[in-house]
Amino acid sequence: MRIKKVINNNILCVVDNQGGEMIVTGKGLGFKRKIGERIDPALFEKTYHMEDKAGQRKLRELVEQIPMEHLELTQRLIEYIKSQITAPLNESLLITLADHISFAIKRKQDGIEFANPLEGAIISYYPTEYHLGQHCLRVIREETRTDLNSSEAAFIALHIVNAELNTSMSVMMDITKLIEGALEVVEYYYQKKFDRESLDFNRFIVHLRYFAQRLFHAAPGQADEYDADFQEMITRNCAQHYKCARHIAEFIRNTYQKEVSDAELIYLTIHLKRINLGSK
Repeated sequence: MRIKKVINNNILCVVDNQGGEMIVTGKGLGFKRKIGERIDPALFEKTYHMEDKAGQRKLRELVEQIPMEHLELTQRLIEYIKSQITAPLNESLLITLADHISFAIKRKQDGIEFANPLEGAIISYYPTEYHLGQHCLRVIREETRTDLNSSEAAFIALHIVNAELNTSMSVMMDITKLIEGALEVVEYYYQKKFDRESLDFNRFIVHLRYFAQRLFHAAPGQADEYDADFQEMITRNCAQHYKCARHIAEFIRNTYQKEVSDAELIYLTIHLKRINLGSK
């Protein structure tokens, strides 16, 4: 390994023979070290690595800006999160979550706290991730003696969902708002309230989550195209639900200036039928 940058006496940025960059720590590891110097990996106590170049740079910059113990704490939290969910997580979660936690701790020490306006929606739409956020708050309290407010569990939950969906925080906020708006359309249309504890509700939220992701990313992986006979059958036999799907599409068009494809309309109709909010 070759030293790329000495961050402080205990932290180095090093590169391997293939140019892969990583952050390494060890007591006194950086003392009197120089850029370009070779160093034995056996001296490293902990290593932090990002696969892509942009991630490597962000990690290096982050380590220079936050206490190392906050990065180490976040790494342990992510290991626990990974043990509790099956979805793969984008590696950038280490950077975004460590940055958020460190800033939240500093804000708390300065007497500044933020409320999350989407906290109620997050609790309903992402319950697993929210409970993981609550776990993180307990660990942070135990290890740093910092009692962050409950809204931080919702912020952490969004970071986890970001990593699951491989998207950004701003897009995640849009996705959450779209889900909330779509649910309002559905509940108004059927004049019924969801049972938010039901399996059908959870399935519908998961569908809306990935539907919104496809919509905002306009990426490959759009819903499969259905043949004309199948679409005609669904629109005829599930007319009430198809009409509701079209109302959702109208809400999206008016709010986000995005068009919902015919295939997505059919997929929404099938899910609306499944949650049994109507009869036909």
